[in-house]
Amino acid sequence: MFQIGSLIVLCGLLAQTTALLETLPVPLDQNLPLAVTPALAPSPTDLAGSLAGALSNGLLSEGLLGILENLPLLDILKTGGNAPSGLLGGLLGKVTSLTPLLNNIIDLKITNPQLLELGLVQSPDGHRLYVTIPLGMILNVKTPLVGSLLKLAVKLNVTAELLAVTDEQKRVHLVVGDCTHSPGSLQISLLDGLGPLPIQSLVDNLTGILNNVLPELVQGKVCPLVNAVLSRLDVTLVHSIVNALIHGLEFVIKV
Repeated sequence: MFQIGSLIVLCGLLAQTTALLETLPVPLDQNLPLAVTPALAPSPTDLAGSLAGALSNGLLSEGLLGILENLPLLDILKTGGNAPSGLLGGLLGKVTSLTPLLNNIIDLKITNPQLLELGLVQSPDGHRLYVTIPLGMILNVKTPLVGSLLKLAVKLNVTAELLAVTDEQKRVHLVVGDCTHSPGSLQISLLDGLGPLPIQSLVDNLTGILNNVLPELVQGKVCPLVNAVLSRLDVTLVHSIVNALIHGLEFVIKV
C-alpha cells in the first residue's frame, strides 16, 4: 500500500515539473539553423535612393571630376568655325573684335569640379526616370600680365532619361534615352576680379561665350559616362528598378 501511494505522489510531482518546464523559454541551440524571415521588397523610395547613390559613385569612379577639370575649353574657343571641333562658329573672333581685353586671355582653366546631389523624378506615365546631374566648378581666366584675372563660379545640370528595356534574351536593362543639359540651368557668377579693368563687361562677354559652348561640351562628356555606369550597376538593383518602372510604381523623390 505504501509503495502504491508513493508511486502516485511521484507521478504527480513529475507532471507538475513537466508543466513548469513547458512554460520556460527554450535556450537557443547555436548548432540549429535560424528561422529566416522573408525579406520585404524594397520600397520605390529605397530603390530611388540606392540608384542615386550607385549612379553618383559610378560617375566619380569613372573619373568625372578629372574629365571636367581637363576640358580643353580655351582650345575649343580658339578653334573657331573652320575645324570640326569648333563649337562657336567664329563667335570668339566677333567678341574679341568688340572687346580687345579678351585678346589677352591666355588660359581658361576649370578647377574645383564638383558633383552635387543627384535628383530623380519620374515621368507622368510612371515608366521613365529622369536623373538630374548637377555640376559645379570654378572657371579661372588668366592673362599674361596679371595672372589670375577672374574667377567665375559655374553651375550646370545635365539630365539623363532612363528607360527600362528587355533584350531578345529576355534580359532587362536600364538604358539612357535622351541626355542633354537642362535648358536655363547654366549659372555663372563672379567670385572675384583683379585690377582696374571693365570687369562686368568682360564677365558679360564671357558669359555669352560660355552659354554657347560649355553646356554642349559638358553634356558630351557626362552622357557617355552615364551609359557606362548603367552597364555596371548591381543586377538585383537593376531588376528592381526595371520592375518598378514597368508597373508604374511611384518614386517618391523630388528635385
